[in-house]
Amino acid sequence: MSTLLAQSLQIVPSVGPGTPTHAPISISGPLIGINNIGDLLNVLTSFLYPFASLILFFVLIMGGYDILLSHGDPEKVQSGRLKITAGIVGYVLLGLSYLISRILGYIFGVGGGLL
Repeated sequence: MSTLLAQSLQIVPSVGPGTPTHAPISISGPLIGINNIGDLLNVLTSFLYPFASLILFFVLIMGGYDILLSHGDPEKVQSGRLKITAGIVGYVLLGLSYLISRILGYIFGVGGGLL
C-alpha cells in the first residue's frame, strides 16, 4: 500500500544549491506500515474511540438536559435516564468488543500481544 500512496516526505534545508545546512527532516503520513486490512483496522480504531467518547459526552448532556427540563414529568425523566443508560451501555460494549477481540487474537496467535 505504501507504494500506491505517497506517505513520506523528506526536506533538506540548504543555503545555496547543493549545500545542506541541517539534517534532513522526514515527515511521514498515517498510512505508513499498513500492509493488510488488519493494520488498516488498527489505525481506524485509534480514531474510533475518541469519536465514541465525544458522542457519549453529548448523549450524557442531552439526557441530563431532558431530566433537568422535565419539571417532574415522569415520562421526560424516564426518557433522560434511558438516553444516559443507552450511552453508557454502548460505550461499555465498545470497550468490551475491543478487549474480547484482543483476547481472541492472543489465544489464536493473530495479534501482537494481549493489550
